[in-house]
Amino acid sequence: MKKNVKLNGQLRLYVRWPLYLTLLLIGMNLWIYVISHDAGIIMAVFVAIYAVVAGILYVSNQPVLYTELVSFATHYGQIQKNLLKELVLPYALLTEEGKIIWMNRQFMKVTGKGPDYSRSISTVFPELSRKLLPTGEQDHTSIEFSYGEADYRADMKLIHMDEDMKNSHLTSTVEFEGSLIALYLFDVTEINHYIRENQEQRMAAGLVYIDNYDEALEDVEEVRTSLLVALIERKINKYFNAYDGIVRKLEKDRFFVVMKEKALTQIRENKFDLLQDIKTVNIGNELPITLSISIGSCGASYMDCMEYARSAMDLALARGGDQAVVKTKEQITYYGGKTQQVEKNTRVKARVKAQALREIIAAKDKVVVMGHRLTDADSFGAAVGIYRASKALNKKAYIVVNEVTTSVRPMLEEFNAANSPETGIVINSGQAREVVDRNTAVVVVDTDRPSYTECEEILSMTPTVVVFDHHRRGNESISQAVLSYIEPNASSACEMVAEILQYFADNVRLKSGEADCMYGGIVIDTNNFMTKTGVRTFEAAAFLRRCGADVTRVRKMFRDDMTEYKARAESVRHAEVYKGFALSICPGKGLESPTIVGAQAANELLNIIGVRASIVLTEYNGRIYVSARSIDEVNVQVIMEKIGGGGHLNVAGAQLQCSIEEAMKTIRRTLDDMLKEGELE
Repeated sequence: MKKNVKLNGQLRLYVRWPLYLTLLLIGMNLWIYVISHDAGIIMAVFVAIYAVVAGILYVSNQPVLYTELVSFATHYGQIQKNLLKELVLPYALLTEEGKIIWMNRQFMKVTGKGPDYSRSISTVFPELSRKLLPTGEQDHTSIEFSYGEADYRADMKLIHMDEDMKNSHLTSTVEFEGSLIALYLFDVTEINHYIRENQEQRMAAGLVYIDNYDEALEDVEEVRTSLLVALIERKINKYFNAYDGIVRKLEKDRFFVVMKEKALTQIRENKFDLLQDIKTVNIGNELPITLSISIGSCGASYMDCMEYARSAMDLALARGGDQAVVKTKEQITYYGGKTQQVEKNTRVKARVKAQALREIIAAKDKVVVMGHRLTDADSFGAAVGIYRASKALNKKAYIVVNEVTTSVRPMLEEFNAANSPETGIVINSGQAREVVDRNTAVVVVDTDRPSYTECEEILSMTPTVVVFDHHRRGNESISQAVLSYIEPNASSACEMVAEILQYFADNVRLKSGEADCMYGGIVIDTNNFMTKTGVRTFEAAAFLRRCGADVTRVRKMFRDDMTEYKARAESVRHAEVYKGFALSICPGKGLESPTIVGAQAANELLNIIGVRASIVLTEYNGRIYVSARSIDEVNVQVIMEKIGGGGHLNVAGAQLQCSIEEAMKTIRRTLDDMLKEGELE
């Protein structure tokens, strides 16, 4: 004990003060000796006696003092141990590896373990794995988990024993290495119950729109019109009233809904079955009724929830309707959207967008048009149409194309021939950054995702951005667009631009080569007018034919290279049918445009009996390009959205950053999950 324990701090000073006082007395004795020799001698005798007695007492009482200190520390530690033992808070001590070395009675009561239990804490609470234990870098951790019928928060604190011994004010010891972990369990069952109850009572705001109100009523006899409207309203009211919600009619085809979060949770579990139930309303209407539902949830205020609902409704309508969108601050969730949107015959929207585009371009000096990365026929054809509209207003116009694929090269040559001797129309991203300034209009075609564009940087270099896209809008979109025309029921971006050109200006005259490019875009995206083709598609094609588009020239432009034809055939030959889905990998080696070949192979696989949809993977430039196609049985867009892509019900795609094997596993896992949840039925 003498070797390991020494008095420290104020206690050492208190014990040694008689010895220090001896020095003071010696000094006083010398001073008296100077004054009186005899008195100094007498004082010296008394000082010597005092020093001897003080020394004897110091030496003889030190063991007793050590004994008393140890006895006090023992009793003090025992008291502390008893207090911890009887503490109402569950408490335990663990080794650095998580092994239990001691626990109080409350901890034993919670876990049902005895005092001799010395296994790892993870055997009691699997959530407290070793990687979650505090370490030297992070000496405090906290985790919530459920055990039995209760919820607990475990706070774990790393205790460094050497530091505690060094910081003692009474004693000092030799170095001690090692640490313990103090584990506290806090019962948070009640507070979690009240938190959940509070969350369930919060308001969720919603909007319900009837997508095809006017179109459905056109086919109904006048005497049945009011009955059809009443049945629709009754379905909507009855549905939300069953969940303790309130429905109020805003307009003839629009409703406002208020409900609790608890009700929203139940509706989400039921996959918004109102979307399917409303289609059963039929009293002579040829078109089934479809709804668009948007819900704003988890907002900081009622106004926030309402803003979320409005934003979600914009998404639902932009994606084609017949679906529900739930929006919170952090997340957007989609339900439904499995049917094809009914094509609207009215062109009012196209005419309004055309006039708005004319005003925007007229106010700018330059126009820069770009599509998505790896520009395809539809993207380039639409860009050509916007270019011609800009030239009709005598504006400088440029088309951004970074990489010319085999499918686009014949179109580019045709376009350049039609506009010779003018050069410098088609530029790359570097040149686009030099061209764009504050007085430039940037028009994005065939995509609404900033990350998918040929040059994302130029979107922030000008305040004037216009978007024309025929894909369903996803979570990522170009938010700063001053004009956004999203038409999911259009077959292609070329169809949309062809309609715009008809209302843009009287002096817009497409050259035959430009008309070929736009016509070719429609041909490719509709798979020779077999996919997603409506009345307006043929009207757009007729307009382009009147402008000089030649079917023979277009067909020659898209003839296949022998290598690409063999690669496509190889993809079909090695295809595998997995639960009704044709899965294949397109060999991209040696191909100039493997993604185009992959898309063509996906189209070919649809001709096989029993194939509900086809998915083809193509590796190109370090990415995996996914092409998904279907006829009418499966909505491939929702499949692609699960892996970060998007598109249409029948034509969709995605891009993945992984190996081809991992991408195929992801596709299979996604299909399994969606089939299990009934999302592809």
